[in-house]
Amino acid sequence: MQVERAIVYAEREGFRALELDVYRPAASPVGARPLLVYVHGGGWRVSHRSRPPRETRDWARGFFERLTDRGFVVATPDYRLSAEAHFPAQIDDVVEALHWLHEHAGQLGVVPSRTYVWGASAGGLLGALAALVAGGPPVAGVVCWYPITDLPALDHAADDTFEAHLLGGPIGQHLDLARAASPVTHVRADAPPFLLQHGEHDTWVPHDQSVRLAEALRAAGVPVELESVPGADHFFAGAPDVEAIFERALAFLGRVDAAAPAHQGP
Repeated sequence: MQVERAIVYAEREGFRALELDVYRPAASPVGARPLLVYVHGGGWRVSHRSRPPRETRDWARGFFERLTDRGFVVATPDYRLSAEAHFPAQIDDVVEALHWLHEHAGQLGVVPSRTYVWGASAGGLLGALAALVAGGPPVAGVVCWYPITDLPALDHAADDTFEAHLLGGPIGQHLDLARAASPVTHVRADAPPFLLQHGEHDTWVPHDQSVRLAEALRAAGVPVELESVPGADHFFAGAPDVEAIFERALAFLGRVDAAAPAHQGP
């Protein structure tokens, strides 16, 4: 695997430069490759673009390596955290990263029409939004691990939650902003296929959050798969085989990519 780190994709006045890392397969490409954008979690409060999902960090062959093994060029963008800026700064940054990646598709060796997004937890919300909001570049498919999808369905009064920090105060005091930050608000009939994977016993993000997005997507006629993992908490804690969950996500992306426009096999 080849890695290029700290590529500046945007600058915000008064803030640090925003960067992304790019992971490429070690083998020389035969034609252009699909692009997978991974959006990290951390409650929009902590973590870093270089950190894969927590439950994959002890794998002998890492999360990013396994993705490049399957032929993807993987990009992992920064975004402003909630102590730096409130929503919509975070989705603005992720959408701008996608635009930058598409603009530089030639030098990256990727096909823009074969762009996929994978987000975990807070990153799942941002990944889903990036594929749904108006003005975003085209996305061909989305994988969300235990995402937040409908903020107004959460506690309206709490003032020390990740969601309250994201919005700048309790959800109940920022309902319009909470709706704007919720993927369920932006579901549209021409949205790309989604895979939602979520532990049924998640104590951090209710399993119902994925159910809500799946129902909204189905009602709009969007292809969606919801995998509810029995007995699993957040980070799939308690699941008997996280690697199998990961493999099912890769299989989903493979099926979607096989049908993508301008498909050129890796």
